[in-house]
Amino acid sequence: MSLTKLLVPTYTQMLRALSGWLKKAQEQMPKGDAEALLSARLAPDMFPLSTQVRFACVQAQEAIFRLKGETFPKSIDELLEEGRNAGERPGSLADAQTRIDETIVLLDGLASSALDANADKPVVHELPNGMILDLTAEQYARDWALAQFYFHLMTAYSILRSEKIELGKADYVAHMLPYIRPETIPKG
Repeated sequence: MSLTKLLVPTYTQMLRALSGWLKKAQEQMPKGDAEALLSARLAPDMFPLSTQVRFACVQAQEAIFRLKGETFPKSIDELLEEGRNAGERPGSLADAQTRIDETIVLLDGLASSALDANADKPVVHELPNGMILDLTAEQYARDWALAQFYFHLMTAYSILRSEKIELGKADYVAHMLPYIRPETIPKG
């Protein structure tokens, strides 16, 4: 399977799921309370929901540019900075939805093999603490890009659940519903 065919549908469907979770939160809570969710955390030393949303978007965007062998646009640094400062300035649910939408538009605009041209080139990934990872493109996609994306996605899901937003497995795997055989759907 190509990296494009692995990453782009995965990022897109899960970002759409994240968007749906935020919409459910907005529907289930009074406006002020729903906006306050963006400051909720699982633990005091973890980033809040607003950061988790932004960092999930960052992970998808960084992977695109890194695997295409392109320099990151300034917008990724801006999104990272926005996420790092979200504890003090969480923004709004509309802001969070905008970041998700921007990332999906970027994903939707990719050619069908956009991330595959540099598949054989090594990926050098420097972490903020100065450590450097030497990976193949496949290792980067599998072991870093997807893992980091899902970490922030699942942390966002967990924050919403811990704040009593009614979400379940169907919300998490909504993209799988079209694959269900109609005759196997429980009645009633």
